[in-house]
Amino acid sequence: MKAIIPVAGAGTRLRPLTYSKPKALLPVGSKPIIAHIVDSLIPLGCDSLVLIISPGGESISRFIEKNYPTIKVESVIQENPKGLGHAVSLAKDTVHKEDIVVVYGDTIIDGDLSEITDCKADGLIAVKEVDDPRRFGVVNISDGFITELEEKPSVPRSNLAIIGCNYFKSPDLLFQCLDEIIEKDIKTRGEYQITDAFQLMIERGQKLKAMPIEGWFDCGTPQALLETNRYMLSKERKEIIVSGSVIIPPVSIPENATVTQSIIGPYVSIGSGSIIEHSIISDSIIGAETTVKNMLLVQSLIGDNAKIKNKPKKMTIGDNSGLDFGVNEY
Repeated sequence: MKAIIPVAGAGTRLRPLTYSKPKALLPVGSKPIIAHIVDSLIPLGCDSLVLIISPGGESISRFIEKNYPTIKVESVIQENPKGLGHAVSLAKDTVHKEDIVVVYGDTIIDGDLSEITDCKADGLIAVKEVDDPRRFGVVNISDGFITELEEKPSVPRSNLAIIGCNYFKSPDLLFQCLDEIIEKDIKTRGEYQITDAFQLMIERGQKLKAMPIEGWFDCGTPQALLETNRYMLSKERKEIIVSGSVIIPPVSIPENATVTQSIIGPYVSIGSGSIIEHSIISDSIIGAETTVKNMLLVQSLIGDNAKIKNKPKKMTIGDNSGLDFGVNEY
């Protein structure tokens, strides 16, 4: 089985973190978003990935090649962002008479996907009930099968949102429908949407079944990233003891990180090689090779190779940042 993962999004809502790093490589729990996605695909028998990346996004491919050496990785560059439908259409030439899974690159699904391996329909669209379906593509269903789809409707007729994991036994029609909406310049909210291609597939006789999923996590905003981090850490629940510091689980602290006379947790992820001294940190994500001294951090996102010290603060800063507030408050 092959998976297509669009990861070319600019991640504008997560800036400045995404100025120097693709959103898919941002850490959640003890590993990057893309690692959670790949780990969910392996049990399905997926041994080949097609990444739709932006120019400069090769670091995602390199991460997978390094950490998942048995998985074949192909990368296709989306030069201009024209929507999710356009991104997926670029993978057409990499698919050869095989079933595929299309997984959105800012979505983590922690649920039972085994229905994919025993699918009785032409395809599956993962859905979840949401409070505000106007933000999503939504589906209407009858007897479990999808009858209609609509992208971000102003007056939704359903609260079943498309959450970003879709399976197709024979994807030829998917790519034909994607090509059609692009050739006819059919756009929704200014972009070529994959939801519109799904609708064409149904109109042409495809039986697409809704696959309800409860464990779905969007990583598109700072708040969503922190919420997902809390869930993943709670699930992992590793016991960590650091001499001279107080650790309040759940947290993720790698062995090569240094924590000195600090209070860490709950819900804190610390990156590889980071140094934490005389600080209190909770509900935050700290990147790799970052130094934090004399700080009080709550609900903060700190990038890689940053250096911050001497000020209680709630903040989001990107990679390679340096902040010294000049007053040692501890």
